[in-house]
Amino acid sequence: MRIFESLADIEASKLSADAAYKLLTGCIVPRPIAWITTVSAEGLVNAAPFSAFTFLSNKPPLVGVSIGRKQGRLKDTARNIIGTGEFVINIGTEDALEALHHSADEYEPDESEPEILGIDLHASRTVKPPRIACAPVSLECRLVQQHHFGEYDTCLYVGRVELFRVSGDLLADGKIDSVALRPVARLGGPVYAKLGEIVRQRPVRVSAK
Repeated sequence: MRIFESLADIEASKLSADAAYKLLTGCIVPRPIAWITTVSAEGLVNAAPFSAFTFLSNKPPLVGVSIGRKQGRLKDTARNIIGTGEFVINIGTEDALEALHHSADEYEPDESEPEILGIDLHASRTVKPPRIACAPVSLECRLVQQHHFGEYDTCLYVGRVELFRVSGDLLADGKIDSVALRPVARLGGPVYAKLGEIVRQRPVRVSAK
């Protein structure tokens, strides 16, 4: 293994929010992307990608998405999640990358990204927001917790997965074929990554205690 000796020390307390963001998004990579669909109080469907996303628990299945504010205001996705308590996390793939990326553009609250970008939607089964039709995996979620962090009131929205909707082509023995899924991940800036080479290791030893 290579040993790194020439290191730059950057004091976090002296960084602006933007400078810290660039460092965090450049080193915490690759990040999975939650392509979230929500519905506004007026019934407008919103779709936007967020890459501060992970799962938090498997019983019950809980997922978390961190959403910051834009110039101090709630983003449409956050406002809709708070207002309705429902959202769908769609897993974006290589084939859908262009639409996923452009759904991050700034639109007015009365504009619908799926309508503008021609993203087909299908009805969900347990929540009102529809799923994105080209996403082979969608998680229908209900909001259960909110946790606020930092000076700019970034919020972690915790959702309980009510229903996993998975393409049958990807399922085998209750597992999802991640290679066949072909997900995209976020790097720093408008840069994305594919899975690339898959490296398999032996299973780790588990203590019987």
